[in-house]
Amino acid sequence: MSHRSPNFPPAPTARPRRLLARAAVLLMLPALLLAGFGCKNASPAVIEASKPITLKYWRVFDDQDAFQPMIDAYRQLHPNINIEYSKFRFEEYEAALLDAMAEDQGPDIFSLQNTWMLKWQPRLATAPGVVTVPFREMQGTIKKEAVTVLRQVPGMTLKQLANDYLDVVYADAVIPTEQEDPRAPLVPYIYGLPLAVDTMVLYYNRDILNAAGISQPATQWREFQDHVKRITRLDETGAILQSAAALGTADNVERSQDILALLMMQNGAPMTNESGMVTFDRFTPETAGQELTPGAAALVFNNDFANPEKEVYTWNDKMPASLDAFAAGRTAYFFGYSYHLAQIRALNPKLNFSMTGFPQIEGNKPVYYANYWLEVVSKKTAHLDEAWDFVRFITAAEQVQKYLNATGKPTALRSLVNSQLENTDLSVFAAQLPSVRSWYRGLDAIAAEKIFNDMIRQMIAGDAESNKIVELGAAKVNQTIK
Repeated sequence: MSHRSPNFPPAPTARPRRLLARAAVLLMLPALLLAGFGCKNASPAVIEASKPITLKYWRVFDDQDAFQPMIDAYRQLHPNINIEYSKFRFEEYEAALLDAMAEDQGPDIFSLQNTWMLKWQPRLATAPGVVTVPFREMQGTIKKEAVTVLRQVPGMTLKQLANDYLDVVYADAVIPTEQEDPRAPLVPYIYGLPLAVDTMVLYYNRDILNAAGISQPATQWREFQDHVKRITRLDETGAILQSAAALGTADNVERSQDILALLMMQNGAPMTNESGMVTFDRFTPETAGQELTPGAAALVFNNDFANPEKEVYTWNDKMPASLDAFAAGRTAYFFGYSYHLAQIRALNPKLNFSMTGFPQIEGNKPVYYANYWLEVVSKKTAHLDEAWDFVRFITAAEQVQKYLNATGKPTALRSLVNSQLENTDLSVFAAQLPSVRSWYRGLDAIAAEKIFNDMIRQMIAGDAESNKIVELGAAKVNQTIK
């Protein structure tokens, strides 16, 4: 196809024209490997890269509607790349992933909970330093035509990850990796990128607090204990008539294992050592000589709210599920994540409630808990560059904002935190993001969660002294580390 204007005179002779064309081809050969000017003149590399492909994308919780605007935006740039989105129930998700991958039928892209990363590392492709993907664009001055060009797009670097995302993301997404030579030092690689980072906050019932003469929700644990004593009402048999907080048990408290882990962190328990082994059962230099380790003290503190012998007794394992109890107005305080907001409103649209930050220990550095998912790429994908390019595209600020608006989730990007501070629903979560932490680095996060709940149950049952319970729990969690 000629792009010469009809007003231009023809070449004077055929021979110089052939020489000129031959020289032009030699000069343009490298560029033709990365650009195709329409179908007729496209290079073999562009033709091959422009063939239609489908990337299978598996997730939980979110419907496709939350992703469609980002998928549409991506396909405008890459019309040959189709995204096939599938949503799974959480209960079946991991088993479905394992079964599909065993049969080489797994997704190209999928989501992993942040505490699952080490377990899944052998099945994941690391983020490449650069990807080469086809783009569709309009070219030409007089006559515009759609052409396909191959471009090299820089990937995510460790420095960029640290600068752009919350600290907790770097800790979870970057995994030191063994090299082919076992004597070589471990090399840090990026294994995933998040769309959001959720964090646990304190929900409170305004009407119950008002009735108790409490104008503001608790922000520190000492204040929280005082509120519990003022709000809780028991009958003459000790039965709970009015609960102040859903806290202290395992089976009827939402994410009870997260609450206990966070209490340990806030109390200074060393969750793991430099080797990655669990150490939350250890004394620290600051607590040496005390009766309880920081981890055991956190377990006792948590248990007090479900212990009838304590002044702060306000909850027990006969109470309903904590989310249901809060939505029904049967307890003043509930610990939950951003996804609980919509659930509470659906359960009781008339409930007069709000949120505040997770209580802290007065005088200590604030610590909050992160619970989130990362988008990862399968090592078995036949389309590594395209898969990682899509992950990079949807997690960047200009696109991920669409997802955050659709789902109401807190951001993982530093650049978007301030804008969420202005959002009524998200401001409490956003304020906690700079101080969120996670801790598990083992191979079986589900088993570790069960072990934490077992510690809570053992403490309620009085099966052993708290130091012993935590020591045994740490030993069991360590069995999941390697």
